[in-house]
Amino acid sequence: MVVKVHGPIIACSTRRVLTCLIEKNVEFEIIHVDFMNGEHKQPEFLKLQPFGFVPAIQDGDFTLYESRAIIRYYAEKYKAQGTDLLGKTIEERGVVEQWVEVESQNYYPPIYNLVLQLLYHPKMGLPIDEKLMAESEEKLGKVLDIYEDRLSKSKYLAGDFYSLADLAHLPFTHYLVNDIGKAYMIKDRKHVSAWWDDITSRSAWKQVLEL
Repeated sequence: MVVKVHGPIIACSTRRVLTCLIEKNVEFEIIHVDFMNGEHKQPEFLKLQPFGFVPAIQDGDFTLYESRAIIRYYAEKYKAQGTDLLGKTIEERGVVEQWVEVESQNYYPPIYNLVLQLLYHPKMGLPIDEKLMAESEEKLGKVLDIYEDRLSKSKYLAGDFYSLADLAHLPFTHYLVNDIGKAYMIKDRKHVSAWWDDITSRSAWKQVLEL
Protein backbone atom coordinates (compact mmCIF):
# COMPACT_ATOMS: atom_id res chain seq x y z
CA MET A 1 0.00 0.00 0.00
CA VAL A 2 1.29 3.43 -0.97
CA VAL A 3 1.51 5.93 1.88
CA LYS A 4 0.14 9.39 1.09
CA VAL A 5 2.26 12.16 2.59
CA HIS A 6 0.45 15.51 2.68
CA GLY A 7 2.85 18.44 2.85
CA PRO A 8 5.29 20.58 0.86
CA ILE A 9 8.50 18.70 0.05
CA ILE A 10 10.62 21.62 1.21
CA ALA A 11 9.15 21.62 4.74
CA CYS A 12 11.55 20.23 7.35
CA SER A 13 8.91 18.05 9.01
CA THR A 14 7.90 16.58 5.65
CA ARG A 15 11.53 15.83 4.86
CA ARG A 16 11.90 14.08 8.22
CA VAL A 17 9.04 11.73 7.32
CA LEU A 18 10.21 11.11 3.76
CA THR A 19 13.72 10.24 4.96
CA CYS A 20 12.26 7.65 7.32
CA LEU A 21 10.04 6.14 4.63
CA ILE A 22 12.99 5.79 2.25
CA GLU A 23 15.16 4.22 4.97
CA LYS A 24 12.35 1.72 5.62
CA ASN A 25 11.74 0.99 1.90
CA VAL A 26 8.13 2.15 2.15
CA GLU A 27 6.47 3.35 -1.05
CA PHE A 28 4.92 6.81 -0.81
CA GLU A 29 3.12 9.48 -2.78
CA ILE A 30 3.57 13.17 -1.99
CA ILE A 31 0.38 15.23 -1.94
CA HIS A 32 1.60 18.80 -2.18
CA VAL A 33 0.12 21.28 0.28
CA ASP A 34 0.56 24.90 -0.79
CA PHE A 35 1.79 26.42 2.44
CA MET A 36 2.33 29.91 1.03
CA ASN A 37 -1.31 30.17 -0.08
CA GLY A 38 -2.65 28.84 3.21
CA GLU A 39 -3.83 25.46 1.96
CA HIS A 40 -2.80 23.94 5.31
CA LYS A 41 -5.50 26.06 6.99
CA GLN A 42 -8.30 25.04 4.65
CA PRO A 43 -11.14 22.71 5.80
CA GLU A 44 -10.01 19.80 3.60
CA PHE A 45 -6.53 19.68 5.13
CA LEU A 46 -7.82 20.38 8.64
CA LYS A 47 -9.77 17.11 8.43
CA LEU A 48 -6.37 15.39 8.37
CA GLN A 49 -4.49 17.74 10.71
CA PRO A 50 -6.81 19.88 12.87
CA PHE A 51 -3.94 22.11 14.05
CA GLY A 52 -3.06 23.08 10.48
CA PHE A 53 0.58 21.97 10.45
CA VAL A 54 2.37 19.71 7.95
CA PRO A 55 2.77 16.88 7.29
CA ALA A 56 -0.04 14.39 7.74
CA ILE A 57 -0.01 10.86 6.38
CA GLN A 58 -2.71 8.51 5.17
CA ASP A 59 -1.85 4.83 5.43
CA GLY A 60 -4.94 3.16 4.05
CA ASP A 61 -7.73 4.16 6.44
CA PHE A 62 -5.23 5.28 9.10
CA THR A 63 -4.31 8.96 9.44
CA LEU A 64 -1.47 10.32 11.54
CA TYR A 65 0.18 13.71 12.03
CA GLU A 66 3.22 15.14 13.87
CA SER A 67 6.43 14.13 12.10
CA ARG A 68 8.16 12.55 15.10
CA ALA A 69 5.10 10.41 15.82
CA ILE A 70 4.99 9.40 12.16
CA ILE A 71 8.63 8.31 12.03
CA ARG A 72 8.21 6.32 15.24
CA TYR A 73 5.14 4.64 13.73
CA TYR A 74 6.90 3.57 10.53
CA ALA A 75 10.08 2.52 12.29
CA GLU A 76 7.93 0.18 14.41
CA LYS A 77 5.48 -0.95 11.72
CA TYR A 78 8.24 -1.92 9.32
CA LYS A 79 10.86 -2.89 11.89
CA ALA A 80 11.74 -6.04 9.93
CA GLN A 81 12.53 -4.21 6.66
CA GLY A 82 14.95 -1.52 5.63
CA THR A 83 17.18 0.17 8.19
CA ASP A 84 16.52 -0.73 11.82
CA LEU A 85 15.98 2.73 13.30
CA LEU A 86 14.94 1.67 16.81
CA GLY A 87 17.72 -0.57 18.13
CA LYS A 88 17.72 -4.26 18.95
CA THR A 89 17.06 -4.19 22.70
CA ILE A 90 14.61 -2.35 24.95
CA GLU A 91 17.56 -0.42 26.38
CA GLU A 92 18.69 0.71 22.93
CA ARG A 93 15.11 1.70 22.14
CA GLY A 94 15.00 3.75 25.33
CA VAL A 95 18.14 5.66 24.36
CA VAL A 96 16.78 6.28 20.86
CA GLU A 97 13.59 7.70 22.37
CA GLN A 98 15.63 9.79 24.79
CA TRP A 99 17.55 11.50 21.98
CA VAL A 100 14.47 12.00 19.84
CA GLU A 101 13.05 13.87 22.83
CA VAL A 102 16.29 15.83 23.24
CA GLU A 103 16.00 16.89 19.59
CA SER A 104 12.39 17.96 20.09
CA GLN A 105 12.79 19.76 23.42
CA ASN A 106 16.36 21.10 23.48
CA TYR A 107 17.75 21.20 19.93
CA TYR A 108 14.75 22.14 17.80
CA PRO A 109 13.53 25.32 19.59
CA PRO A 110 16.71 27.42 19.23
CA ILE A 111 17.56 26.11 15.75
CA TYR A 112 13.99 26.82 14.62
CA ASN A 113 14.33 30.42 15.80
CA LEU A 114 17.57 30.88 13.89
CA VAL A 115 16.20 29.39 10.66
CA LEU A 116 12.96 31.36 10.91
CA GLN A 117 14.74 34.66 11.58
CA LEU A 118 17.56 34.31 9.05
CA LEU A 119 15.96 32.35 6.23
CA TYR A 120 12.27 33.17 6.22
CA HIS A 121 11.91 36.62 7.76
CA PRO A 122 13.89 38.30 4.96
CA LYS A 123 11.74 36.52 2.35
CA MET A 124 8.58 37.71 4.09
CA GLY A 125 9.87 41.25 4.58
CA LEU A 126 9.92 40.87 8.36
CA PRO A 127 12.58 42.33 10.67
CA ILE A 128 15.21 40.12 12.29
CA ASP A 129 15.08 40.00 16.10
CA GLU A 130 18.77 40.31 16.97
CA LYS A 131 18.20 39.65 20.68
CA LEU A 132 16.30 36.42 19.98
CA MET A 133 19.02 35.42 17.51
CA ALA A 134 21.79 35.89 20.07
CA GLU A 135 19.86 34.01 22.75
CA SER A 136 19.02 31.16 20.39
CA GLU A 137 22.60 30.77 19.20
CA GLU A 138 23.83 30.70 22.79
CA LYS A 139 21.27 28.03 23.73
CA LEU A 140 22.05 25.93 20.65
CA GLY A 141 25.77 26.19 21.36
CA LYS A 142 25.28 24.77 24.86
CA VAL A 143 23.20 21.92 23.45
CA LEU A 144 25.83 21.17 20.82
CA ASP A 145 28.51 21.06 23.51
CA ILE A 146 26.55 18.23 25.12
CA TYR A 147 26.28 16.54 21.71
CA GLU A 148 30.03 16.88 21.26
CA ASP A 149 30.62 15.08 24.54
CA ARG A 150 28.11 12.36 23.68
CA LEU A 151 29.51 11.82 20.18
CA SER A 152 33.05 11.55 21.54
CA LYS A 153 31.87 8.32 23.17
CA SER A 154 29.63 6.80 20.48
CA LYS A 155 29.41 7.05 16.69
CA TYR A 156 25.73 8.05 16.75
CA LEU A 157 23.51 9.68 19.34
CA ALA A 158 21.87 6.47 20.58
CA GLY A 159 24.99 4.32 20.32
CA ASP A 160 26.95 2.73 17.51
CA PHE A 161 23.95 2.42 15.18
CA TYR A 162 22.10 4.99 13.06
CA SER A 163 18.59 5.59 14.36
CA LEU A 164 15.61 7.91 14.49
CA ALA A 165 17.64 9.95 16.97
CA ASP A 166 20.04 10.97 14.22
CA LEU A 167 17.48 11.10 11.41
CA ALA A 168 15.31 13.59 13.31
CA HIS A 169 18.11 16.18 13.19
CA LEU A 170 18.66 16.17 9.44
CA PRO A 171 16.22 18.78 8.02
CA PHE A 172 16.82 21.74 10.31
CA THR A 173 20.56 21.15 10.66
CA HIS A 174 20.76 21.15 6.87
CA TYR A 175 19.46 24.74 6.91
CA LEU A 176 21.85 25.68 9.73
CA VAL A 177 24.86 24.42 7.77
CA ASN A 178 23.88 25.33 4.21
CA ASP A 179 21.52 28.31 4.25
CA ILE A 180 21.94 30.66 7.20
CA GLY A 181 25.70 30.98 7.63
CA LYS A 182 25.96 29.02 10.87
CA ALA A 183 27.93 26.00 9.62
CA TYR A 184 30.70 26.76 12.12
CA MET A 185 28.40 25.68 14.95
CA ILE A 186 28.67 22.14 13.57
CA LYS A 187 32.10 22.24 11.92
CA ASP A 188 33.92 23.69 14.94
CA ARG A 189 32.98 20.65 17.02
CA LYS A 190 35.10 17.72 15.90
CA HIS A 191 32.77 14.86 16.80
CA VAL A 192 29.56 16.67 15.88
CA SER A 193 31.10 17.52 12.51
CA ALA A 194 32.10 13.90 11.85
CA TRP A 195 28.60 12.76 12.84
CA TRP A 196 27.00 15.32 10.54
CA ASP A 197 29.19 14.29 7.60
CA ASP A 198 28.23 10.66 8.24
CA ILE A 199 24.46 11.05 8.48
CA THR A 200 24.22 13.43 5.52
CA SER A 201 26.06 10.96 3.32
CA ARG A 202 23.25 8.43 3.60
CA SER A 203 21.39 7.59 0.40
CA ALA A 204 17.92 8.24 1.88
CA TRP A 205 18.77 11.83 2.81
CA LYS A 206 20.38 12.49 -0.57
CA GLN A 207 17.23 11.20 -2.26
CA VAL A 208 15.05 13.54 -0.20
CA LEU A 209 17.18 16.54 -1.18
CA GLU A 210 16.78 15.57 -4.83
CA LEU A 211 12.97 15.40 -4.69
